[in-house]
Parts: sequence; C-alpha cells; structure tokens
Amino acid sequence: MKARILGFFLLFEAAFMLLTSLVALYYFYKCGDGDVLALTVSTIITSISGFILISAGRNKVPSKSKQNIENFETKDSFFIVTATWILFALFGMLPFLLNGTVKTVADAFFEAMSGFTTTGSTVLNDIDSQPHGILFWRSIMQWLGGLGIIVLFLAIMPALNRSSNKVMMFSAEMSGIGVKKLHPKMMMTARKLLGIYFILTVLCSFMYWLGPMTTFDAICHGLTTMSSGGFSTHQASIGFYNSSYIEYVASVFMLASGVNFSLYYFLFTGQGKLFRENEELRWYLGAVALMTISIVLLFYYAPEIGTVASNAESYPQGFENKFRTALFHVASITTSTCYQAANFDYDVWGSLFLIPTFIMMASGACAGSTSGGIKIIRQVISIKSINNIFRHLLHPNALFTVKVSNEVISEDKTRRVINFLIIFLLLFVLGVLMLIVSGCTLQESMFNCISALGNSGPGMGSTGPSLSFSEVSNMGKWVMSILMLVGRLEIYTVMVTFLRLFIGKKY
Repeated sequence: MKARILGFFLLFEAAFMLLTSLVALYYFYKCGDGDVLALTVSTIITSISGFILISAGRNKVPSKSKQNIENFETKDSFFIVTATWILFALFGMLPFLLNGTVKTVADAFFEAMSGFTTTGSTVLNDIDSQPHGILFWRSIMQWLGGLGIIVLFLAIMPALNRSSNKVMMFSAEMSGIGVKKLHPKMMMTARKLLGIYFILTVLCSFMYWLGPMTTFDAICHGLTTMSSGGFSTHQASIGFYNSSYIEYVASVFMLASGVNFSLYYFLFTGQGKLFRENEELRWYLGAVALMTISIVLLFYYAPEIGTVASNAESYPQGFENKFRTALFHVASITTSTCYQAANFDYDVWGSLFLIPTFIMMASGACAGSTSGGIKIIRQVISIKSINNIFRHLLHPNALFTVKVSNEVISEDKTRRVINFLIIFLLLFVLGVLMLIVSGCTLQESMFNCISALGNSGPGMGSTGPSLSFSEVSNMGKWVMSILMLVGRLEIYTVMVTFLRLFIGKKY
C-alpha cells in the first residue's frame, strides 16, 4: 500500500518533468538549448520507477480491512510524507546530473532538496548560462515545494485517514488552517488553497511581465516568489533587472506569500472580519514594519557607531533607495524567499545588520504560508505562555489561558509549541557542530544552519548572499540537505519517521 502511494507521487513528479521537457523542446528549436535529452530521460526513469512501485504495492494491499487500515493510517503517514519528499529530491536531481549542470551527487541532491523545500540555496555559479529547461525545472521544483507544505498534508494524508487528523499532530498552525477548515472535507480545503495559490502565482507573474522581465523570466519568478523559494533565472537574481518597479513588486508578493493562505479565502469570500481580526497577521505585519524601520535607521546611523564595523559605501543612497532596499531585505528574509536586489549584500553592510537578519531567518512568517522558519504563531503562543507564568506567580490562585485571535489554545497545543522550539534549538546546535566539523567557521556554520533549518537560503562569509554554496564540503552539503528536509516538514514528521526506523514500533 505504501509503495503504491509513493509510486503515484513519482508519477505526479514525472508529469511536471514532462512539462519541463516540453519547455526544453521549445527552446531547443528556438535557441538550440541542449537539455531536452536530460529532461526526457529523467522523465522516463521517474515514470518507470513510479509504475514499478505501484505494481509492487498492488500485491501487498492488506486484506484485514478496518484494523489494518487504521494501523496504516496512524503509524505510517509520517513515513509516507518523509519518503515522498526524499524521493522527489532523489529523482528531481536527475536533470542536473544528466545535463552536466553539476558534477557530483552531493551537489545535485543539495540543489534538488533546496528547490523542493523552497530553501533557495544553490551550488550554481553560472545560472545565466543554464538552458531554459533546467531553469524552468528549478522554478517548478520550488512551486511544488511551496504547494506541498500546504496541500500535501491537507489533501493527501487526510484522504488516507478520513476519520482522523492524527497525521496533523505535528502542526501548531492554530490561527488558520489548523483550526478553521475551509470546507468540511479536507480535500476540498486543499483544492481551495490550491486555487488561491495558483491565482496569486499568475497575478505575480503578470505583474513581473509588465516590467522589464521577459515572459519566461516572469513565469519562473512568479513560481519562485509565491513559493517563497528564491531561485532565479539569473546569478544576480532580482538585481539583474536594476528596476525599482520589479523590487517593489517582488516585495509585495513576497510579503503576500508569508500570509496564511486560508485568510485569503476568508477575504475573497466576504469574511473580511476573520482576516482583519487574525492576531498572527497583525504580529506579522507589525514585525515587518518594525524591522523595515530598523534597517532604514541602521543605514543612516550605523556608520556613526564607531565601535561596530560597517561599510557605508555599500549602503543605498537617498531615502527612497534606503526604504526600498530595507523593505525588500525584510520581505525577502522574513518570508525565507531570499532574492537579491540591486543592494542586497548584508554581509558587507556591517555586523549590525547580521543580528536582525539572523533573527528574521529564524522567525519566518505566518503558519499556513509557504515561508519557512519557526512561524509567527509559535512565537506568539510562547510569549503569551511565558507571560502567564509570571502572572501566575503574582496571582497563584488565578487561572490563565493562552488566547490567539480570541480562541483558547489548549495546554496540549501550547506544550507542543514549546517542545517544537526546544527541539528547533537543539537541532540548531547539533547542526552548527556538524557544519564546524565539515570545515565551516563558527559564524558561517550558524548562518548556514539557520538558513537550512529555516529554509531561508543565503549564509554568510564564503556562502553569503553574493556567493553560492559550491565551496561547502560534501559533508556540509549532506548535513544542510537533511536540515532543509527537517525544517520544511516541521521537524516532528521527520523525527517520528526516523525514531520509528531506528528505535522501534513504539513510535
């Protein structure tokens, strides 16, 4: 049964590979691109593998109906999701290897995992020279990955478990998808979210096309903006166009990708009150405004702080330029999209800019969005929980509850949020240690780890926003690939899977 499901997922991936092959074929006749064969062979290999898994699973469907189905649903859902994402990366790396885009399996898997998890880190140093098919595949990977975090668990897994949502136990997305379903059937909820995702992607691509982008670039950037992925068709990313219009459009849609997608449904269906009263959204917009103002002020006053290293020559000139750069930087980092604009290299701005950048990488945007990071809602619940502890010390006999958007958050959900933050911190420390062992410096390890675990993209130093991850050792790339997967699947899913594999069935 599990093999059949994984086989269908591979066929799903192969369908998008086929679409990419057709794009490559078009540009083969138009400008002589040579990636058609690599993409076609990758499609064939992925399709055959999918059919093999489906055939293997067809003969192993359990005969005992209800009990076996229930055991499968509750115990194996995490394995299916984790295995699906790993398989997507394994087969998704084939076009890069067969086309010669990268030379090693470590590089190819890193690029594919970075794409599907919408991290946006890359090992490529010559993106502008890549054929159109490869560039389109990088964009499609990120769009599928951004879609996956919203739809995979809401559409596929509930379809396997119609009587229970236990598969969603990892989620602490209280304010949106996790609490208010858009339809009694989860499949219909997923379809509505998919429709919103598609419409916003088309609108974003159209707005890009109105500017200096070509049709191909506009489509690719629309796919990677709404997925908060950050892959571009140019090494200089958004900065390639040197356009204020493009930077403002990118900023707006990046911020839009960081909003809980279910809120758009409420807004479009006349339930604007739910949109306006969503507390996580208010915290998110407030944090964006605060960080934007802070970055603008740093552009003005950082050079005057003599004890802190700064490079005023690299700062944007004029208020509008400073504001646009600050807004773009905050939108890009907070939503874990991490495009680069005309002025983008926080690594050379000075050490004062590294602290807020690191915080934004870890924080992320709203739950139920395509962004990475811890998510605003978890931070809100944690802050309110800590506040209740102090209030209880002053009033021992009083009872206090955590409320978000006028909804009481149960103690069980609050406990899961706190546990998530603890595990996130432990994984961060472990990841930093592993990256140091792999050859990175302490500062680089910290940024690389939070970039991978938070699905953010750039690091610092030799992996800064103006550079790539090509110089990271193979060990470092494998470590970061694992962290990308763990971060994108909200930690619990991957951990439960590996605990069951290595410790036993009690998990």
